[in-house]
Amino acid sequence: MASTYQLLVDGTPVEADLYEALGSIEVEENADLPGAIQLNLPVSRTEAGDLTYVADSRFKPYANLALVVEVEDRPAECIFDGYVLSHKLHLQRGTVASTLQVWGQDASWLMNLEEKSREWVDVTDAAVANALFGEYGIQPSPDNDADDSPAHTESGHTLMQRATDIQFLRKLARRSGKLCRVVCTQKAGQRTGYFARPDLSAEPSVILPLNDPEAEVVTALDFEWDVSRPTDVAAQQVLTQGSASESASGDASDSGLQPLDERGLADFAGRPMKVMLTTTVDDAGELQQRARALLRESGFFSRCTGEVDVAALKAVLRVGTVVRIDGAGSLHSGKYLVWSVRHTITADSHRMGFVLVRNAVGPAPSGSGGGFF
Repeated sequence: MASTYQLLVDGTPVEADLYEALGSIEVEENADLPGAIQLNLPVSRTEAGDLTYVADSRFKPYANLALVVEVEDRPAECIFDGYVLSHKLHLQRGTVASTLQVWGQDASWLMNLEEKSREWVDVTDAAVANALFGEYGIQPSPDNDADDSPAHTESGHTLMQRATDIQFLRKLARRSGKLCRVVCTQKAGQRTGYFARPDLSAEPSVILPLNDPEAEVVTALDFEWDVSRPTDVAAQQVLTQGSASESASGDASDSGLQPLDERGLADFAGRPMKVMLTTTVDDAGELQQRARALLRESGFFSRCTGEVDVAALKAVLRVGTVVRIDGAGSLHSGKYLVWSVRHTITADSHRMGFVLVRNAVGPAPSGSGGGFF
């Protein structure tokens, strides 16, 4: 295996015997869902007659688990940092083939422990996100302030929170076209809170070649597209300030995100699909932001799924980065956003099942090939 990994419990690396006992470790990273981890351990009886690992203090409720992966010539990648929330114990007679699954969720769970009711006044969405991340010792990403909402003033509509902190932030993120996540990047314990739109302008971090004559990196890829999605939003709202009122328009046909290839959804589909948006806002700018958020969600109409081994790729795929696919034809080759990665680590391999998305496809064909592709 071209990578090594280190499992830490409450900040301390585990002993060598635990690595030998582990059947596998599974980690799920996702752009719009919490990250999760599952340790799969064999269960036997100790000399004292008890069961191994079941009552182990290392895997007690809310024990901090972190997993750091290193690939040669690349920076370390902390692919999980979170807390133990669940055990699943399977026992068979004589403990033969008995197993324990230790399951946990990323550090955003700390923001999910208390439902709150409070009012936010004279602040933008990003200011709320940064303040909430700070309350948990999570470093806000500098990208959070870009593409921000207007301030929610007392003279207009303040922000009312009636949810846990992370539930509230995810709701704000969806309506403003952003992604909300808590992740660690290289070092366990150093957590970053993202409340930002995806960066589609970044250069590809890795290349996934389908037909590489020199090395087998990817053996199979599955592609799909779906054009039954909105391409235009009609948004109208009456704005009331005191006794005066006026009509505001927030119509949008552009998500504000950079296209990852030549033809976006509207161009590729050939027929527009328009929806109406009704929402409560204070100005036309906020109305258009909501409309663009709807188009961002619908705009990732092209999708690719596959699996790759770290030893072949010589890199770790991370959610939110841009990768490039080669050898999949003019329509599907090109840049993609990594939406989710499922890591499965055993003593012999580190496999990554991935989902990639993009908001465009390749150019229309030239010549006499025919068809709309």
